[in-house]
Amino acid sequence: MRAATTGGRGAEPPDDYLSKRWLADHLAAERRDADLLSEVREAIFGAQDGVTSILVVVITVATATTHQYTVLVAGIAAALAEVLSMAAGEYMSSRSQREIFLAQIEKERREVHERPDESEAEVAYMLEKEGLAEPAAKRVAAEMAREPNVLLKTMVEKELGLTIEEGHSPLQGALILALTFAVASLVPIGPFFIFPVRTALVIAIVFSAVVMFALGVAKSRVTGRNPIRSGLEIVGLVLAASVGGWIFGSLLPAALGIAGIGSV
Repeated sequence: MRAATTGGRGAEPPDDYLSKRWLADHLAAERRDADLLSEVREAIFGAQDGVTSILVVVITVATATTHQYTVLVAGIAAALAEVLSMAAGEYMSSRSQREIFLAQIEKERREVHERPDESEAEVAYMLEKEGLAEPAAKRVAAEMAREPNVLLKTMVEKELGLTIEEGHSPLQGALILALTFAVASLVPIGPFFIFPVRTALVIAIVFSAVVMFALGVAKSRVTGRNPIRSGLEIVGLVLAASVGGWIFGSLLPAALGIAGIGSV
C-alpha cells in the first residue's frame, strides 16, 4: 500500500489508487468534464453569435439612419428573434438527433439478440482493425458475447460512434445557448441606450471587439491554443461584421430610394 505523502513533486496517489471505487469515481469525473466541455461549446457559440450578428444589425441600421429609437427597435427585435429561433432550433435538433441515435441503437440491439454470431464476428473484426491480433480479437469478442449488453455497447460505440449513456437534455442545451446569446447581444445594443447614434456606434464596435477578444482568450483555456491568437481570430469576426454592416448600411438607403421607398 502506498502512503499518501506530499513533496516537491506533488502528492502521491491515494491508497486505493486503481481500485474499482477509484476507477469509478475517476471515470465519472471525466464524463462530467466531457459534458461540461459540451456546455462550454454551446455557451461560446451563443456568446460569439450574439455579439457578431446583433452588431451587424445595429451597424447597418445606425449607418442608414441617425434615429436612436430605430436602432434600438431593430437591435432588440433581432435579438429576440435570434434567441427564440436558436433556442427552438437547438432543442429540436438535439432531440431529433437523440431520437435517431436511439433508433440506431435499437437496431443494433435487435441484431445482437437475433444474430449474436454476426455481432460477435463484427466486434472481433473491429478490434482486429484497431490493432489486436486476430486470435486475441476473437477471444475478446467471445468474452463480450457472454454478456449481450456489453457486446451491444461495444458495437454501438465502435461501429456507430455513439454512446448509450444519456448526455445533457436538449432543453438544457437550448437554454444555455439562448441565455448566452441574450446576454451577449446586450454588448452591441447597450451603448445605444446611453449615447447618440454616431458615438454609440463607435463604442459598440470597440466594446464588442474587447469582449470578443476576452472570449477568445477564455476559449483558449479549453482548447489549449495560444490565447492571443485565439482572441485575435474572434476579433476578426467583429471587424468583418463591422465592415459588412457599414457597407450594407451605406447602400441600403440608396437601394430603397431607387425602389421608391423613402425614410420616415
